Amino acid sequence: MQVIKRNGAFVDFDPSKIKNAIEKANNEVSQGERATKAEVKEILTYIEGLGKKRLLVEDIQDIIEEKLMSFGHYELAKKYIIYRYNRALVRKANTTDLAIKELIDGENEYWNTENSNKNAHVVTTQRDYIAGITSTDITRRFLLPEDIVKAHDEGIIHFHDADYFAQNALHNCDLINLEDMLQNGTNINGVMIEKPHRFLTAMTIATQLITAVSSSQYGGATITLTHLAPFVRDSYNYYLKRYQSRGLTQEQVEKFAREDLKKEITDGVQTFQYQINSMTTTNGQAPFLSVCMYLGETDEYKNELAQIIEEVLKQRMQGMKNEKGVYITPAFPKLLYVLEEDNIREDGKYYYLTKLAAQCSAKRMVPDYISEKVMKQLKIDKNGNGNCYPCMGCRSFLTPYVDENGKPKYYGRFNQGVVTINLVDVALSSDKDMDEFWKIFDERLELCHRALQIRHKRLSAATSDVAPILWQHGALARLKKGESIHELLHNGYSTISLGYAGLYECVKFMTGHSHTDNGEGKAFGLQVMQHMNDKCKEWKAAENIDYSVYGTPIESTTYKFAKGLKKRFGTVEGITDRNYITNSYHVPVFEEIDAFSKLKLESEFQKLSPGGAVSYIEAPNLTNNIDAVLEIIKFIYDNIMYAEINTKSDYCQVCGFDGEMQIDENFEWYCPNCGNRDHSKLNVARRTCGYIGTNFWNKGRTQEIKERVLHLDNKDA
Repeated sequence: MQVIKRNGAFVDFDPSKIKNAIEKANNEVSQGERATKAEVKEILTYIEGLGKKRLLVEDIQDIIEEKLMSFGHYELAKKYIIYRYNRALVRKANTTDLAIKELIDGENEYWNTENSNKNAHVVTTQRDYIAGITSTDITRRFLLPEDIVKAHDEGIIHFHDADYFAQNALHNCDLINLEDMLQNGTNINGVMIEKPHRFLTAMTIATQLITAVSSSQYGGATITLTHLAPFVRDSYNYYLKRYQSRGLTQEQVEKFAREDLKKEITDGVQTFQYQINSMTTTNGQAPFLSVCMYLGETDEYKNELAQIIEEVLKQRMQGMKNEKGVYITPAFPKLLYVLEEDNIREDGKYYYLTKLAAQCSAKRMVPDYISEKVMKQLKIDKNGNGNCYPCMGCRSFLTPYVDENGKPKYYGRFNQGVVTINLVDVALSSDKDMDEFWKIFDERLELCHRALQIRHKRLSAATSDVAPILWQHGALARLKKGESIHELLHNGYSTISLGYAGLYECVKFMTGHSHTDNGEGKAFGLQVMQHMNDKCKEWKAAENIDYSVYGTPIESTTYKFAKGLKKRFGTVEGITDRNYITNSYHVPVFEEIDAFSKLKLESEFQKLSPGGAVSYIEAPNLTNNIDAVLEIIKFIYDNIMYAEINTKSDYCQVCGFDGEMQIDENFEWYCPNCGNRDHSKLNVARRTCGYIGTNFWNKGRTQEIKERVLHLDNKDA
């Protein structure tokens, strides 16, 4: 006989545990009240004689209480009930101690690989993780209903960022309104920051503002270089004035001013890059920052913006030096390059920037590409106008919004948080019964809905005082002291995300086809996606909260979901026989498909992820084949809103090998040249769920990386 524990695990029936429990209760009562050995044996014989293959642990405890009372041991039964109650309290008690000890000792596999951009061995990260372990414990015991905790633990859903949920004031990600703070002044820790008058000063202040903002949230943030372009002109005018006072010719004045400006732009970008990568937020990592490069955001300062973009791309292409003094690929900031008519056509004024971007992508995996053309077709505001704007962090997109003056607004807006549904579990739970699939799907979606409502309700209690840099000093708003942020959570100003994962495995199990088949599988996959969008629309209409479908970047959760599926359903060939499930709507990493077909196919699913998603292709070293990169970029412009090109960028500090590091059959990284397996002496950069990871990954994600196939060869595209 097996016993089903409270966490759903199966264990063999162990009579000694019942004996020990009754003995402890026996010690609490008088001699005459105690159960005899014969009575204990009778209880055990009765339970075993039930002939059950499985029994719930709670049912066994109920039987013991009933039997003790049938023997007339009422006081003993009472003590046993108290013992049972106390054990329940212990189970619900603080569970942080062991997790914290394992973290500090470097023995906790989850926290060691939870985020490929965090090093769990350094004190700043450990401090964040210790707070996170405590927050998760509080969240599980006090803030979430038991059914949501149970669904999260089993991998049916994922309640994201529970390690920050104990504080009611933290939101996910945003577009920082750098323009407001730089032009109108702001405040950091009670210190007034006035408007800068030079580009270099503006870049320095920007890094301080970004760090302060990132420390007041838990997700990614995005700025646009457009907000820094006016300060390039300010610097140029400063140099003009300085040289004009020296009695030089106008030609000389302009020549020297341009030279000085060029150096200041170089110095400003270098300062920005060093600061972003060397600063540490309260999250124990460099600011999780994306930088948008969109010429179409300005007409007045377009040339100044182009100068900044050029320098950013050149410096990113060079990379940053590691401890050995070798240039390697940095993880941040993530770069977002918007493709538009002026930079995509070969005769366009700014095509030279796109060529530079292609060279940078081939060398350093960034920038990512946003198609202005496609995005304006998809992001239509209530005025009927198409809009183009960057994602928040790595892939989360806001929905179109028009302010009270009828103008589109994106900077200063944010996302409230994410809960993700495991689509694979829905499919497996239905056992291929389509009616049952849709029934379970709706039940799970409602579970996610309730979890999202809890996120929203908790954040709605916050006031502007909890994070002045965000809510009072311009990053997201200019509210008064003590004013509630409640209004900013409604009317479409911010979004809240229904995430999803495992579309491929879900479709494959239900139909026997991949969603890439352009037939039955694809049709079912699109139907699943549309159903989630319909639910979000329904919730939004009822609550005036902007629910949005989101292709979740599950980094460590892909492994957690896979383990949960194996535990619940065993090994199902082609579905649960790997240590990971496929992210969002993506073509599975092991499926052979060419780059153009992949992007075209995924564009149809990306449309149904309005809350965010990113597509990618895997490519070999293309540094000597920039024409191929440019062909991909042009295809992105015409066919898909947001995509990226993944290459390899590694370095071995032991032997100096700068080729691709390999993964063995046990999912361990090593240098193919010298065999070095010391992570501290390997620089490995891989795209992880939309951003670049550099601190290695859990075994599930590592297997996924190992099994990635190339979508582009190294010939002319």
